[in-house]
Amino acid sequence: MGFTSDNDERTNGGEQPARQEPKRPVSGQRPRRREFLIGGAVLLASAVGLAAWRDDSSGDGARRVSADDKAASGDATRAKISITPANGTADAGIHDSPTVTINDGTLTGVTVTTMPGGADVKGSLSPDKRSWRPQAPLSRATTYKVMAHGRDSTGQRISRSSSFTTVSAAGSFIGTFTPEDGSRVGVGMPVSVLFDKPVRNKKEVEEAITVRSTSGQRVVGHWFGDRRLDLRPEEYWRAGSRVTLTLALDGVDASPGVRGVQRRTVAFTVGRSQVSTVDAARHTMTVVRDGKKIRTVPISAGSDRTPTYNGQMVISEKHRETRMDGSTVGFGGEYDIPDVPHAMRLSTSGTFIHGNYWSNGVFGNRNTSHGCVGLQDTKGAADPSTDGAWFYENSLLGDIVIVKNSPDTTIKPDNGLNAWNMPWTEWVAGSART
Repeated sequence: MGFTSDNDERTNGGEQPARQEPKRPVSGQRPRRREFLIGGAVLLASAVGLAAWRDDSSGDGARRVSADDKAASGDATRAKISITPANGTADAGIHDSPTVTINDGTLTGVTVTTMPGGADVKGSLSPDKRSWRPQAPLSRATTYKVMAHGRDSTGQRISRSSSFTTVSAAGSFIGTFTPEDGSRVGVGMPVSVLFDKPVRNKKEVEEAITVRSTSGQRVVGHWFGDRRLDLRPEEYWRAGSRVTLTLALDGVDASPGVRGVQRRTVAFTVGRSQVSTVDAARHTMTVVRDGKKIRTVPISAGSDRTPTYNGQMVISEKHRETRMDGSTVGFGGEYDIPDVPHAMRLSTSGTFIHGNYWSNGVFGNRNTSHGCVGLQDTKGAADPSTDGAWFYENSLLGDIVIVKNSPDTTIKPDNGLNAWNMPWTEWVAGSART
């Protein structure tokens, strides 16, 4: 039965700080002139009266006030706080932004907030307190305000502020990937990356994506159109191997004006080898694990009118129960079953291998479905003794299901995660790196 299920995988120069109102010094203490420069100027004017203005006119007072301004802003010290990206940047990257450093002294505090809204960005100082970085990537299309404070080697306080806006969603691209980080998968699971923008610079993008396995198998990518890149070895992954995917897309151009913002490394483990072969003519499925046959299961495949695809198919989803509505895959009104048990997707177009509680006497005898492979099961998916339950519990995402002797054609390699249906030479030819 074919269907589409309806339920069920990341942000320079600067303005001078605002001057503060003077505070009256506590008796017996001297005011902190560097911290309150305007206060110092007002007190000086009070002490000398009109003479201060005469000094200003002669240039001495002007020089004195100028020196005070420089001391407060940090210009009178060799220490300097630097903030990247530069103040006013409109397309900043989301990784390692902002970076705050001080060249001769220590940072005493850095505050980064979104504008508007004022949400704080978490970050951390380096052990020597001379640099600050955010703890996680920023959001796209967001304006951030940075306020940084520090002291030079003599204890003089300095400050710096900046604001910038991160790259917009329209001017950037990301890739979503399969399988998930930390997952355990079957030997047939390819790496598949879907991009949210068309990729014109395929070679540059593909070179920024690497897949390595502890098995040492060579991994090659193949483009399906301009938004999908799948990567796999020539043969199934070796059982027990560990595969690492690295997306180094930050700063890589997909096309003019569209820049990558991802910097991600994920890994997954390949479990035991399990390959199940459905013989549509014999109405059976033989399950082989690590080279040994462990079970033969009676099945019912697609009817002559709606046959099951032939070929090597990869389990890409698992649903203990799900709805199957024929109208979503071109069989409008022919069926709508709200609780199909133990369903596992084999194709994007709607091919599943699943439990079946509504057909009697067909398993091992007749092919009656709309293209799916059916196994005997019970309503509610609650009986663990059924073939449907057993196969579901003993299957991983990435396991291979091969269908043969069906009157239909071989499934296309991009209909689901079914890369194994393309000859290796043709697969390699679809890489932008070769």
